[in-house]
Amino acid sequence: MITQTEFYINGAWVAPATPHDHPVINPATEEVCATISLGGQADTDAAVAAAKAAFPSWAATDPGKRAEHVKAILAQYHARAEEMAQAISLEMGAPIDLARNSQAPCLPWHTDGFLAAFEGFEWVRPLGDHAPNDRIAMEPIGVVGLITPWNWPMNQVTLKVIPALLAGCTIVLKPSEEAPLSSMLFAEFVHDAGVPAGVFNLVNGDGLGVGTQLSAHEDVEMISFTGSTRAGKAISKTAAETLKRVTLELGGKGANVIFADADPKAVKRGVLHCMQNTGQSCNAPTRMMVEQSYYDEAVALACEVAENVTVGPTDQEGRHIGPVVNKTQWDKIQGLIETGIAEGARLVTGGTGLPEGVNRGYYVRPTVFADVTPGMTIEREEIFGPVLSIMPFEDEAHAIAMANDTLYGLTNYVQTQDGGRRNRMALALKSGMVEMNGEGRGQGSPFGGVKQSGRAREGGAWGIEEFLEAKAISGWAAE
Repeated sequence: MITQTEFYINGAWVAPATPHDHPVINPATEEVCATISLGGQADTDAAVAAAKAAFPSWAATDPGKRAEHVKAILAQYHARAEEMAQAISLEMGAPIDLARNSQAPCLPWHTDGFLAAFEGFEWVRPLGDHAPNDRIAMEPIGVVGLITPWNWPMNQVTLKVIPALLAGCTIVLKPSEEAPLSSMLFAEFVHDAGVPAGVFNLVNGDGLGVGTQLSAHEDVEMISFTGSTRAGKAISKTAAETLKRVTLELGGKGANVIFADADPKAVKRGVLHCMQNTGQSCNAPTRMMVEQSYYDEAVALACEVAENVTVGPTDQEGRHIGPVVNKTQWDKIQGLIETGIAEGARLVTGGTGLPEGVNRGYYVRPTVFADVTPGMTIEREEIFGPVLSIMPFEDEAHAIAMANDTLYGLTNYVQTQDGGRRNRMALALKSGMVEMNGEGRGQGSPFGGVKQSGRAREGGAWGIEEFLEAKAISGWAAE
C-alpha cells in the first residue's frame, strides 16, 4: 500500500502541520490502496505564502524560459507515462487501457496545444489603428488556487496548471482527495523539471477544508474549479468576499440529437461515448434524442450496443468499463435508476445491482432507458454513471427546444448528413461546445459551457488568457 502524507510546498515535500490521515479507496476492490493526509489552514497558508513570494520573480521570467520549464514537465511525463496510467487506474478505477490510451495522454495533448498557442503570444498589443498610442498589456493575475476533480484527474490538472505556468502565475493545487495519486506524481514531474521553488505547490484536502480555505484566502487572486455545480456555487459565494476571479467548469447533461438521416454508426457512437469512463464525464451525451421515424430502430440498436459493453477489472487489458469512483456515487446511481423505473421510463437493458459475476467493487450495469419524457428525474439530473436516456422528437424545432430545456449547457451533439441543418443546430443549441457527426474538437479548442455548466474556457489561447489580466495603457511611446 502507498503511504504519501506529505505536501509539496516551496520546492520540497513537507509534513502536514497536523497529521490527518485519509484513506484512498481502490473502487475496483473496495480496499484501501493508499494513505494521504488532508491539509489544514496552516498548510494552505504555507503554500499560499510560498506562491506569493515566488510570484514576482516567476511573473518577470522570460516567457520563453517559462515555456522551457513546461517542455521539461512534458519530458518527465514521457519518461514516466506508464506510472501515470497505473496511478490513475488505481485511484479512480479507469481500466488500464483507458488510463494508458485516454486518461494519461491528456497531459501531452493539452500541453502541446498550449505550447502551440503560446508561440508568438502578444503580451503587449495595439488597441487598434484608431488609437496608435494605446496598448493592451496582458499580465499574470497572481497566485491562483486550482481545485481539480477525480474523474479525469490529469486532464483537469493539465488544463489548469500548464496555462497558469505559461501565463506567469504561481499555483496552489488541491486535487481531489478521492484521486490524489496522479497529482502527486505530477508534482514530481514539476520538481524534476526544475520549476523554481514556490511556483507550484500541492496541498491535499477536501472541499470543506483546503478548498474553502483557498477560495476565501485574501492572497489568492483567482480560483479555477472543476467539479459539481453545487460545489461551484459554494466556491463562488466564498470567493465573493475577496472579489477574486472565479472560473468554473461544472456539470452537464448533454443532448445527442440524432436525425433519421444520420450515418449508420451514430447510435453506436453515442452509446459508447455515454458509457466511456463508466459514464463519469461531464460532457457525456446522456440524453439521446432521436427523430420519431428512426426512434424504434435506434432504441433497438442502443440496446444491442449497451448489452455488448462489458464490465471488468481495472488491471485487465481490454475495452471494458470499470467501476464508478466510490460507494456514495454507486448508491446515487442505483437510486436514480430506481427513480427512472418508478417514473415510467422503459428500462431497455441494465438496471440496479451489480453486473453478473461481480461480487465486489463499485460496478454498475450498463443501462439504457427509452420513452423518457421531459421533466423525468433521469432526464434532468446529471447521473455520472453508465446510464443513457432515449427520447423521441418530431422535427428540428422540437429537438432544439428539448435539447435546450436543461439547467446545463456544456456539450451537445448533432448527427445528420444535412450540412445546412448541422450548422443551424450548432448555432441554436445553448452550450459551450457542439460536436457533430463524431468529429472531435481540434487541439486548442476551448472547453467550457454556459448556464449551470459554468463558464470556464480551458485549452489553447483561451485557457492561457483565463490566467491573465488586461491592462489598458495610453500614451505609449513609439519605438
